[in-house]
Amino acid sequence: MRPIAIIGSGPAGWTAAIYAARADLKPVLFTGRQTGGQLTTTTEVENFPGFPEGIHGPELMSRCEQQATRFGTEVKAGCEITRVEQIPGGFRLSWEDLYQGTHDSEAFRTVIIATGASARYLGLPEEKDFLVDGPERKHGLTACATCDGAFYKGVDVAVVGGGDTACEEAQFLTRFASTVYLIHRRDELRASKIMAARALANPKIKPLWFKTIGGYHVDAKRKLEAITLVDTKSGAESRLAVKGVFMAIGHVPNTSFLKDLPVRTDANGYIEVVNGCDTGLPGLFAAGDVRDHRYRQAITAAGMGCMAALEAQHHLESHGG
Repeated sequence: MRPIAIIGSGPAGWTAAIYAARADLKPVLFTGRQTGGQLTTTTEVENFPGFPEGIHGPELMSRCEQQATRFGTEVKAGCEITRVEQIPGGFRLSWEDLYQGTHDSEAFRTVIIATGASARYLGLPEEKDFLVDGPERKHGLTACATCDGAFYKGVDVAVVGGGDTACEEAQFLTRFASTVYLIHRRDELRASKIMAARALANPKIKPLWFKTIGGYHVDAKRKLEAITLVDTKSGAESRLAVKGVFMAIGHVPNTSFLKDLPVRTDANGYIEVVNGCDTGLPGLFAAGDVRDHRYRQAITAAGMGCMAALEAQHHLESHGG
């Protein structure tokens, strides 16, 4: 039985790997389907300490991987965990190698879950072109105002959603954007009364009722220049010039592979923890967005990855080294 497995390759996973590897725990990290997690869909990261000029999300995750492997982390690239079972003294992980098309399993004494959460999008076919890295990528669609809002100074943007998150994102974006269009399928926000009132009272926020997005339009540089608005009552279409669209219709924590474990989750599926990163199952820890629906930042995820690795180390030491 190997000492420690880390599931996930975002800031939480790589930080946990760095700490575990430096403690000579010989961690095994499973990258999953999307190596680097949500940061691979982000362009410039300007709020991660140590990079005064900013750094691209994929490059930041690549550097974290280099640091983790330097200390001895074994990386199982393209391996997606399909099942975690509790066994005497630890856990058995089963996975699919997405590159080879093979399946395998192995036992570990401790496991850190750092699989993050996936932002909800509208499901339009074009959206995938905004969410992949590379020269053909389109720009202007994101799910994090805190991460990307500063790139939209003095231009018009749109926020999709009607809950507290949508109102918070819209309020935050008014610091930078000229106008923030709040797009909602109905004519009443789902947000709490105080949040809704605050957003609607802001002169820079303009609600667009009974509307959703039917398409995206980019310029010659593949940057967003407009969206197609669809009236949810009449089906009528119109064009709205915006430089950025911020999705605020929720996140889904990536926990489906834990169906065989009695892990406590909240009403939205986020893993509940005690004493830092402890899930309540001996040897099982959770870090990053898979347990954090409030902050959802790279730096807070990295901090939790550190915490989880230290807790795993303490668990191993107290159970026979």
